[in-house]
Amino acid sequence: MHVLIAPNAFKHALTAQQAALAIQAGLEASKLTCTCECFPIGDGGNGTGELILDRLGGYSVEVRVDDPLGRPVTASFGLIADGQTAVIEMAHASGLHLLKQNELNPLRTNSFGTGQLMKAAMDRGVRKIIIGMGGSATVDGGSGILAALGVRFLDAAGATITDLPFGLSRLHSLDCTSMDGRLADCEITVLCDVDNPLLGKNGAAAVFGPQKGATPEMVGALEERLRQFAAVVESVTGHNIADFPSGGVAGGASAGLVGILNAKLANGIDYFLQLTHFDDSLSKSQLVITGEGSIDSQTLRGKGPYGVAKSARQMGVPVLGLAGGVPVQIADELNAYFDGLMPIGNAPTSLAEALPLTGINLTRTALQLGNLIAALGIK
Repeated sequence: MHVLIAPNAFKHALTAQQAALAIQAGLEASKLTCTCECFPIGDGGNGTGELILDRLGGYSVEVRVDDPLGRPVTASFGLIADGQTAVIEMAHASGLHLLKQNELNPLRTNSFGTGQLMKAAMDRGVRKIIIGMGGSATVDGGSGILAALGVRFLDAAGATITDLPFGLSRLHSLDCTSMDGRLADCEITVLCDVDNPLLGKNGAAAVFGPQKGATPEMVGALEERLRQFAAVVESVTGHNIADFPSGGVAGGASAGLVGILNAKLANGIDYFLQLTHFDDSLSKSQLVITGEGSIDSQTLRGKGPYGVAKSARQMGVPVLGLAGGVPVQIADELNAYFDGLMPIGNAPTSLAEALPLTGINLTRTALQLGNLIAALGIK
């Protein structure tokens, strides 16, 4: 039996690569006679860019940029397709991991450094930029990125607003005349792993603000600023960025890039699987194992394991999902894509206790799974 191991990252516990190796170790220690291919996946979340580079033989370029608070930091972007396509991880320049806990304040943090990465990539002559936006520390609607690319945010007196995103409450108009001209010939694709809009109860501020340090009062202030930003973008460009799906990715950065740069929003896992030729590996496999921290109804809204299961279903290959948590009752919608879902925990425990055991639990579960398949005589 040839098994394709294609997990997403287990958030706060294992990268996708580490998860794949843990599953492989269990299968190879079991009684199952099998060969394995590790194909860790990304759906636009943190780490997707590195997976693309690894799979396609790309390389990294380091540059100095601003972190979310404007301090210098070394970040990198990747190059693939003979250097014609850049792969940017927003988290490298604008990520939560760059800040201490007491520095989290999405009214003050911005995405300027990610815009600097885009400029550096264009300096290398790229004609296409792919951006994975997972792990950002910002809820600025992409205003920082746009400012780095030459867009001026103006108040009613015509003065440039520099304290982004806090100053968006004073936003009156945009001046795009000094925007980097190379953007006109550069295709920008944003990989999306959620479908939240920019505004509202499911929007960037309400859903993602607290994850980035926003208090309830800050959430209201961020919503007000994003609403003002959206209104001005529509008045200047005619693009309504307020309600379209996935506009809330990375604190609304996706919406800002669509509204001003005409970026394309792509389902992250579908794009990743196509770009990395996943179906080539799938066609050689008799079983697929995927997984991530939790597999539930939210998984079907575009998360990595859903994309894997959907592709496997189309080719008639059985697919099993391993997760830290699965529903007590598996909904019909999940059963339509997964042949089985297995929680990896071995006893009731808190999340804090379970996270360090993720690798051990994955290996143990994969070992028992391999033994079960072998006992049933499945080949």
